[in-house]
Amino acid sequence: MKSAFLIATRGSDLALWQANHVASKLKGIGISAELNIIKTQGDKIQHLSLEKLEGKGFFTKEIEDALLNNEADLAVHSHKDLPTESHPDLIIAAVTNREDPSELLLIRKESVDEKQKLSLKKNAVVGTSSSRRKSQLLAFRNDIELKDLRGNVPTRIDKLRSGDYDAILIAAAGVERLGLDISDLHSEKLSPKEFIPAPAQGVLAIQIRKSDKELFQKLQSINNTEVALQIGVERKVLNLFHGGCQMPVGVYCEYDDDKEVYKSWVSKSESWETLPAGIYLESKNVDTMAERIVSKLKSITPGPVFITRNLKREDYFSRVLSHHGFQAEGKSLIEMKPVPLKYFPQTDWIFFSSKNAVTFFFLQKPSLGNQKFGCIGKSTAEAIRKFGKRAEFIGYSTDTKMTGKQFASRVGSGTVLFPMAKGSMRSVQNGFVKPGQTTDLPVYETIKTEFEVPVSPSGIFVFTSPSNVEAFFAKNKLSRSHKVIAMGDATANALKKSGVMHPLLSDAFDDVALTRAVFTASSNT
Repeated sequence: MKSAFLIATRGSDLALWQANHVASKLKGIGISAELNIIKTQGDKIQHLSLEKLEGKGFFTKEIEDALLNNEADLAVHSHKDLPTESHPDLIIAAVTNREDPSELLLIRKESVDEKQKLSLKKNAVVGTSSSRRKSQLLAFRNDIELKDLRGNVPTRIDKLRSGDYDAILIAAAGVERLGLDISDLHSEKLSPKEFIPAPAQGVLAIQIRKSDKELFQKLQSINNTEVALQIGVERKVLNLFHGGCQMPVGVYCEYDDDKEVYKSWVSKSESWETLPAGIYLESKNVDTMAERIVSKLKSITPGPVFITRNLKREDYFSRVLSHHGFQAEGKSLIEMKPVPLKYFPQTDWIFFSSKNAVTFFFLQKPSLGNQKFGCIGKSTAEAIRKFGKRAEFIGYSTDTKMTGKQFASRVGSGTVLFPMAKGSMRSVQNGFVKPGQTTDLPVYETIKTEFEVPVSPSGIFVFTSPSNVEAFFAKNKLSRSHKVIAMGDATANALKKSGVMHPLLSDAFDDVALTRAVFTASSNT
């Protein structure tokens, strides 16, 4: 082994941080290393957006050439920048632990509007040069103006501060690694299960020559094999679509210890100007997961969709499905009427299980103090923001009992008020064990309507609540040719009582997850 090794790296602040981070890891296993700074095509050409650059690997080719020419012994890359087909003489010897894979939307404070999706004012100018980010942003907000943004992370943030943009979208890991002070900006961290990141986002790759077998063996002690499996799925999906880092494909895979399965969230567009299709998949077999994902995406078959809620044309669900040829109709099969507040106990927390509970609570203008807010799902959190408040706890699991346990752990010994529907199932409250810690406050009641739904011979039916299930099957029937989606475990259980034994469960309580479930259900594989 050499006494000192050369690490090839780009020269940006972030790339140098990454290379020095790996150098410190190498020192821990007895390898001394120095840096060899190399300028890549992507660094030299700053006036074009990423999709306009020719070829693949425009942030990595020159660095790989340094390895091949023996000008360096190792290379450190942001793994998401690497082409999915590597040079035959090079190998990824190790990958690091995964940093936060989320996207970070940074907004000038004068451009913040918390009542809007993503907390961004209407018609805002947003900076990004990523096709994947552009496509997903337009799916959420078709009113925004997109403007290309290049440069290293501090440069991009400075361009935002100078007023060139109202907001910019960048990887959270880059900001966190550099320890940048962004306190003068409003930041929205976007969940990787809602806004899907690039394959391998947040992971560093250590690349070497395939012939350096002794070095390869030495590097295995810092290789995260579980992360390698997960990003292997993500990058294989990109590879099967023959795409580089500029292709509008997002994939995020993680391992669920409780269910002992791998879970993948996927978003794919034809171009930055088209709205993404998406699917969600669970599998115990990680080896074939990427192939299954691609097969499902390629076999999406548009058709009629009925959802048990009133639809608006501008909804994410309506716009994205319509863009892909689906005929989506929606009608709530229940009516709601307010239950007047007769009392209003003061508690430490207020928790909402639905958007309806939020609306019927705040419209009665209760006298609030310094309570904290919690809720189930991103959609409910957004409803809270429309009334000028923010949720400090958001439960993402479709298992409301699990959410109850998680929320109870967060609250500790505090007290909680639950505005809810009259006769609610109280799944979240059951997570609390201390007597007197929770107070139920009915703020609305549901009334089932007598309504016959036009049922086509085939199609997809999306049920959003147990009450809607009961109202539907009071007047309607489904055949085995219909595909059925349930939002949440409680709705799935109601469907089973009505004879639908294997509904597809959406992976979260929001429009994006419901839309993904429709794409997944429509696939012929």
